Amino acid sequence: MGTCSTLRNFPISATTSAPPVTQDRKRRRHIEPEAGRALEILGHAIEYLSDEFAHSGDILSAHNAQVEAVQLLMAVNRKIYLACPEVPRLGERWRAMLHMKAAS
Repeated sequence: MGTCSTLRNFPISATTSAPPVTQDRKRRRHIEPEAGRALEILGHAIEYLSDEFAHSGDILSAHNAQVEAVQLLMAVNRKIYLACPEVPRLGERWRAMLHMKAAS
């Protein structure tokens, strides 16, 4: 199945923690097709588990296996997304272009 090969290059760790969100982390990122597919698969899995939990009527608890699974998938999702390179801002692109022209 394509799912396994898509996620194979992204290590999944049970100890994956969420990095703190800073201003720099709100920048756009260039997402390669393989990372995009992995994010899509993870998003569907998170949505499925969340819906199942909501419809089961269980009490929200940090020790619930479904909640832990969703948290793990969300952490892996963030890890893959944050591994994608940031897209330079317009000002940064202009400075780089001017620097290249000045160096010529």
